[in-house]
Amino acid sequence: MSDPRTIPNPRTFKERFGALRTLRPFLAMVWSIGPGLTAGALLLRLVRAMVPVASLYVGKLIIDDVVHLVQMPDRPTTFDGWMQSGQLTYLGVLLLAEFGIAVLADVLGRGIELAENLLAEQVTNGSSVRLMEHAATLDLEDFEDAEFQDQLERARRQTSGRLTLMAQLFNQAQQGITVATLIVGLAVYAPFLILLLALALVPAFLTEAHFNARTYSLDFGRTPERRELDYVRQTAASVETAKEVKIFGLHGFLIGHYKRLAAKFYEDNRALASRRAVWGSLFAAVGTVGYYAAYAYIVWRTLHGDFSIGDLTFLSGSFLRLRGLLEFLLFGFSSVAGQALYLNDLFSFFRTRPEIVSPANGLPFPQPIRQGFVFEDVGFIYPGADRWAVRHLDFTLKAGEAVALVGENGAGKTTLVKLLTRLYDPDEGRILLDGRDLREYDLTGLRGSMGVIFQDFVRYNFTAGDNIAVGRIEARDDHARIERAAGRSQADEVIAGLPGGYAQRIGKRFKNGVELSGGEWQKVAIARAYMREAEVLILDEPTAALDARAEFEVFQRFKELSRGKTAVLISHRFSSVRMADRIFVLADGKVVAAGTHEELVAQPGLYAELFELQAAGYR
Repeated sequence: MSDPRTIPNPRTFKERFGALRTLRPFLAMVWSIGPGLTAGALLLRLVRAMVPVASLYVGKLIIDDVVHLVQMPDRPTTFDGWMQSGQLTYLGVLLLAEFGIAVLADVLGRGIELAENLLAEQVTNGSSVRLMEHAATLDLEDFEDAEFQDQLERARRQTSGRLTLMAQLFNQAQQGITVATLIVGLAVYAPFLILLLALALVPAFLTEAHFNARTYSLDFGRTPERRELDYVRQTAASVETAKEVKIFGLHGFLIGHYKRLAAKFYEDNRALASRRAVWGSLFAAVGTVGYYAAYAYIVWRTLHGDFSIGDLTFLSGSFLRLRGLLEFLLFGFSSVAGQALYLNDLFSFFRTRPEIVSPANGLPFPQPIRQGFVFEDVGFIYPGADRWAVRHLDFTLKAGEAVALVGENGAGKTTLVKLLTRLYDPDEGRILLDGRDLREYDLTGLRGSMGVIFQDFVRYNFTAGDNIAVGRIEARDDHARIERAAGRSQADEVIAGLPGGYAQRIGKRFKNGVELSGGEWQKVAIARAYMREAEVLILDEPTAALDARAEFEVFQRFKELSRGKTAVLISHRFSSVRMADRIFVLADGKVVAAGTHEELVAQPGLYAELFELQAAGYR
């Protein structure tokens, strides 16, 4: 569990309520997502705010009229007598008015609930879309950072976790109007009592504000552990991990780990909740004393003849209602301030900006590439790393040639591909494309002109057709293009064996999904590169699950189909890379040798050594 000394803790009330600045962008977001429903909900709440005062005042008039009628010396003694006297007309009107107010209150309540439920769903969907859209603009570096993952997790929770805040803000506005009307009515009789009640509630309000801030601080500091808790829960019960969990008997370990994390969460929550309950009860008692002191004063004034029975009813009812509303407003304001701290997680995420962006008036990607890519003294170090991933890279990828990258793990092969596709920018040097710095090109055009399949490609639980179409998703409805890409990667043979063909959902996450073998998944993934029909094709070790013969066939077709395009392939199997026009050997982030397979095998060096080690394994 995180050291509490490292957890941000708003210490002053200025700091705690400073988070209220997030309410403005939050409300602006709510309005932009559902302006009609927002306006409708606010209008209904405005009318609803007048109902309590109107009901109390009509009740006062009813009681006063009843007292007046009862005290009449010559009042009728039968119902017919009362009706014939006409003295019940005013009382009847008041009773009908109170009935109408009750019906109106119910109708308004139903309308508010409907409008806000619909608005809440719109806000959940809209804010989730906005989060996904913003996440799509951020750098790969962000997603590979653990602290960013914590921030993203907190922001993701706020897309739906703060919907109560929206309803609470609307309710606060409604109750604020009601309080204002009650204060106006009470001020006519005993204005100082309102001040007494407010002062009695202040200690409880300050207590709530303090514990709201502490709750946020605790939640903020536990984000890494919460992600770990979710990860353990997912690992213990998911289709992706089920085989190993069963074979290795990991259930006990995972459940025990989950229990330890959950127990610490519980202990932290219990300690905070206990302190909150003790102090909250103490200061709530102070508020109760203030209320009954004021109530006793009203009764005394009534006994003195200063107030009528109707006034007593109106004042006591209004004062009771006012106490509840002031308590609601003060505690609600404290709660809103506390929830606003969480909102800051969402809007701080929205304030995150990418470093890798498309330049203004970026150059279009050359069609076709004429010269190729040139790496000039390129160096890159991953954030937080203590050594360079690649450094002093100087070489050329000529237009239209097939190049292979080989080297041991950690040599920098995948890093080179990330730099080539501008998932990262060099920390030193530059990469040129047809003589212009890669950073001068339009980013969308650049990436859209590269077909890349990584070793850790994503297994989408979509249909087989959509799994290929993600390579060029805007062409999702072009079935001929999808089938052509499948044929090039030999995925058409895999899909032909599926019950639903290209419409068959693959993967076991959802009902009726069909799982593929590792090699079958890889053929489907490789089809995405062909689906792109890009100027540059890159296969970064995506064939690890294929046997040597199948990989050779895939790469043989890759070279044939990429003829005239710039192609890069990475593989540990030398039987596959030998077909490349040139082979670059990487070690310690540098190109240590380059040439054809025959040239590299003929000279002493890393390539010849690795080739001999691999060849010996087949003898």
